[in-house]
Amino acid sequence: MTADESVEIGTKRFRAKRDAILAAAAEAINEQSAKGMTFADVARRVGLNTTSVTYYFKRKEDLAAAAFENTLDRLMDMLEDALRADTPRARVARYLQLNMERLERIDRGEETAFAVLSDLRATEDPIRSRLMAGWQKVFRTTRALWGDPSTRLMKDLTSARAHVLLENTFWLPIWIQRYDADQYPRVEARLMDVFANGIAASGARWTPTILDLSHDEREPGRAAFLLAATRLINELGYRGASVQRIASELNVTKGSFYHHLDAKDELVTACYRRSFDTISEAQVLADARDDSYWQRLASTVATLLDVQFAEAAPLLRTTALSGLPAGVRDAMVDRSNRIARRYAGTIMDGVAEGSCRPVDALVAAQALMALQNAAFDMRKWAGTMPRDRAVAMYASTLLYGLFDDRMAAA
Repeated sequence: MTADESVEIGTKRFRAKRDAILAAAAEAINEQSAKGMTFADVARRVGLNTTSVTYYFKRKEDLAAAAFENTLDRLMDMLEDALRADTPRARVARYLQLNMERLERIDRGEETAFAVLSDLRATEDPIRSRLMAGWQKVFRTTRALWGDPSTRLMKDLTSARAHVLLENTFWLPIWIQRYDADQYPRVEARLMDVFANGIAASGARWTPTILDLSHDEREPGRAAFLLAATRLINELGYRGASVQRIASELNVTKGSFYHHLDAKDELVTACYRRSFDTISEAQVLADARDDSYWQRLASTVATLLDVQFAEAAPLLRTTALSGLPAGVRDAMVDRSNRIARRYAGTIMDGVAEGSCRPVDALVAAQALMALQNAAFDMRKWAGTMPRDRAVAMYASTLLYGLFDDRMAAA
């Protein structure tokens, strides 16, 4: 064996072991969050000792950053592949296809999931700046699937489309598990149908009613903790929003925190319950109105987006599920699915009535869950325009489809 061949074999072994460590780190991050991940756990998952892992990554922060960068690189690979298609619709279809093929390979055990990006903002500089620059590149490339916007309004609309598309592909691994792998192509086709053509029937107008969700809090102090925690967890992830940080946000002591809540996990669970109760309340209020089912759906979505963009009492992002104990996480996903099924029921009634398009209501409902839960991240975008325009533009991405320009022309 020549010296060059020996070096090449050594390099391949190094890369293979490094890739195995990154895959194990991604698995740990998805279960426990980046801050909850440990070298010992990652080493156990790949059958190494902790010293072997530190040979490749000196600090835990470096390993987490490498796992996140691997996710960003793989997203860019898929987006660059999709950009080679001729039209916006073909590009979006190709990006969705690549994501579904990846999920099929994961289901077959041929590939591992990449690290979710919910903890990106919780990292420290200079790593944070590097990762956020990578995320901005992914976002701009996703927006480029629709080509160069001709006006400022079209740029605003394509930004909303890019966000909704990305968030839907991030939410897919959670709900796709309810389907057998041989059903993935069907799910892909039905989801692309929603992306392409929306949920509204031809002629359905956007005239939502913003529902009144205001009511007196029975425990104002506890409610204040939940709202502060929700905002911080949305921004920094489950582990990034420490008890001390939440208490500091409210200018109170950690002792005050434990007066209202017994533990951090109880806090996140309570935040989820408040968010789910808010969504359910909007659905109940809409169903009580003597409106078409399309109007009820539009009013529910518009009300919840208004809540998200107002920032006063935002909904907790589903990405905070990472890091929760398995039993609690499963209970929260189950509640989310019940809310989605209620959306599906409204859509199916709308299809029967003729006010909604014939779509796969279960798939469309999960797409709506991704849209509303992730809207918190678009609050700065929404702040650059009147709130009702931001709500209409963002909602139109799924209610009218990712290629319908009416909200940019309005």
